[in-house]
Amino acid sequence: MQAAVVDTSSVMETPHPETGEGSSALREAEWERAELELLFDIARTFDKYVELRTALGPLLSLMEFRAGLSRGMVTLLDRATGVLKVEEAFGLNADEKRRGIYRLGEGLVGRVFETGSPIVVSNLAKEPRFLNRAVNRRQEDMEGLSYYCVPIRSRGSVIGTLSAERRVRDEDPGRRMAWDRAFLEKVSSIISDSAKLRERIMEEQFRLRQEGEDADFIENNAGWVQGGRLAPESGIIGTSSSMREVYEMLTQVAPSDATVLITGESGTGKELIAAELHRLSKRAAGPLIKVNCAALPESIIESELFGHEKGAFTGATAQRKGRFELAHSGSIFLDEIGELPPQIQVKLLRVLQERELERVGGTSTIKVDVRLIAATNRNLENEVKAGRFREDLYYRLNVFPLRIPPLRERKSDIMLLADHFAGKYGEKNGKRIRRISAPAIDLLTGHTWPGNVRELENCIERAVILSTDQVIHAYNLPPTLQTAASSNTAPTTTLEAALSRLEKEMILEALKMADGNMASAARSLGISERQMGLRVHHYGINWRVYRTMKL
Repeated sequence: MQAAVVDTSSVMETPHPETGEGSSALREAEWERAELELLFDIARTFDKYVELRTALGPLLSLMEFRAGLSRGMVTLLDRATGVLKVEEAFGLNADEKRRGIYRLGEGLVGRVFETGSPIVVSNLAKEPRFLNRAVNRRQEDMEGLSYYCVPIRSRGSVIGTLSAERRVRDEDPGRRMAWDRAFLEKVSSIISDSAKLRERIMEEQFRLRQEGEDADFIENNAGWVQGGRLAPESGIIGTSSSMREVYEMLTQVAPSDATVLITGESGTGKELIAAELHRLSKRAAGPLIKVNCAALPESIIESELFGHEKGAFTGATAQRKGRFELAHSGSIFLDEIGELPPQIQVKLLRVLQERELERVGGTSTIKVDVRLIAATNRNLENEVKAGRFREDLYYRLNVFPLRIPPLRERKSDIMLLADHFAGKYGEKNGKRIRRISAPAIDLLTGHTWPGNVRELENCIERAVILSTDQVIHAYNLPPTLQTAASSNTAPTTTLEAALSRLEKEMILEALKMADGNMASAARSLGISERQMGLRVHHYGINWRVYRTMKL
């Protein structure tokens, strides 16, 4: 039999914080004063703690010992999983708290979170919706217990719940339960206000810190950085903190003639960095000669780098200048320098030390004025230890090392790069790509990108070609992004959790299509506005951000 859920909306809210009895006007005035003092102490408790969560334990203790409300519990929404978790509970140990997990609409806690309406139960032992999950109590222990659960709100959304119990022994239990509910709602309001205040403080601190970083960065790179990005002619895109470190080091070393060793995984954009080093150097008017050491056969690499005289070998029908000579007064970029064979490493070392060379088959010494920029995706220190790379050459190259971070370390740049490539290949293929869908964004940002920026560029080019409606969808992306291993989305929870993720994706997509109009988005999904509102609250979606989106 289901226990009665008391409707206290029409009951006079008579404060009754202490254990004393009576119904005189004088006694009620004392109760009201006691309630105000308790609420004041609760508010003052929140002022003592910087973090909201650390204030919850003292709050529940005050409820237990000053208001007589036992087993106080606060649950908060975990936005990553979409479930409610016990944040603090009076008298529960860590294991019992971990068991307190509630999904949307599940049990009394989940029901309060879903509807946003308080629930009051007169006899907990007869309430079938009470899950008894954290502490498995006997039925007789719950006999006669009243139970209260109220929502905690922030910015119009339910972010959690506050619940407590009391063994009511009053002559008028209805009035007692009315006071308990009203009191918990006031406490919930204090928690909500504290959460909003802390959120605003954190947002303001982040904004000021970000503005300060942006101002310093742009001031230090005036004329080169535009809108937080490199100047358009550079071709380098990225505003993440790791890329900003690269930009700062690049601007410092570019004006000098120092040898720069660019390291990083394949596909990170080392060639673009080399081109930018040359563009910002005092040699910008001279040539930039690029050599991919891994692409040259060992039999001709010496001739390619240093040139040859006529008749130096079979097929040498004329004198030929090498890449170093061609780069005179400019820069030479040796990509994949770790692939150079040992005999060429010796000759390269001489060029770096003496700034002179001899052509293959020649006897005269040729002076060259060249700045060397080298790049590798190998760990040259390990290559030196293994005897595959000369130690003295390594130290000559490693004058100014510049590491380019892999894309997985600069995930905030993924969408900047994706938008850039979408525009680039849209123009190349005669298509206008207006946006990237929410599920596609999830795949792009969740992928580990072993091929880095080059892999991302190839993925977007393919997606642009396959797009038929001016939108890049998840199904336009390569299958490698849509596998569990590559996109780091292997199922770790239940089917219900997977369905929740799909539901959230569809809601996000509908809100984007409707420019943040929830009624329109609900109609496109075939659900009611109320269902839409509940799910938007459940997943913590800020629908307002889509209001200003323009295609």
